[in-house]
Amino acid sequence: MVVGLGTGSTAAWFVKALAARGLNLTCVATSQATADLATGLGLTVGELGETKPIDLTVDGADEIGPGLALIKGGGAALLREKLVWEASSRSIVIADAAKQVPLLGKFPLPIEVVAFGHKTTALRICDVLSEFDIAMMPRLRTKDGALYRTDQGNLILDCDFGPIADPAALAARLSSIPGMLGHGLFVTEVAGLYCAENGSATFTKRNEGS
Repeated sequence: MVVGLGTGSTAAWFVKALAARGLNLTCVATSQATADLATGLGLTVGELGETKPIDLTVDGADEIGPGLALIKGGGAALLREKLVWEASSRSIVIADAAKQVPLLGKFPLPIEVVAFGHKTTALRICDVLSEFDIAMMPRLRTKDGALYRTDQGNLILDCDFGPIADPAALAARLSSIPGMLGHGLFVTEVAGLYCAENGSATFTKRNEGS
């Protein structure tokens, strides 16, 4: 079996639990941090496209809205996460109940952009936002006073949209922007959610019609 490994604090618990099982499988990691954790625990990690097809990916989420639409990318792995999710037969989210919201948008939406011309890309994003009656300027993510770089060497723009009434429409428009490599809206990719609350977990399957 080939398993995709997500990125973030919740996904890290899954990686540790998986390693403890001692199963014969291959993993594909969505970030260098996850790859380092997995190999350190004795798991075999392969490169995307160089393993057999991915059977299942398990990952976390920063925000979970209606229809299991998600915001991801707080850990800046959104591009690799989307690539691994798209290559997987099924993708499952594990999260606590606090991540569920009536509408997406309280958590800033991350957008990964090419460093070259990133100011122009930010202005193009603003033009798209105006179509949705959103007036704001994305802010560059920084760390220790320097621009934050993803595993690919790209930059992250964080966007405080507020409530996102139509995640699918916004995702489609953002995807058309030159210089934009990936956004944190995962609208149809997830197959189901394990949500933990008060010591137990419930499973919700995504409605294929949503």
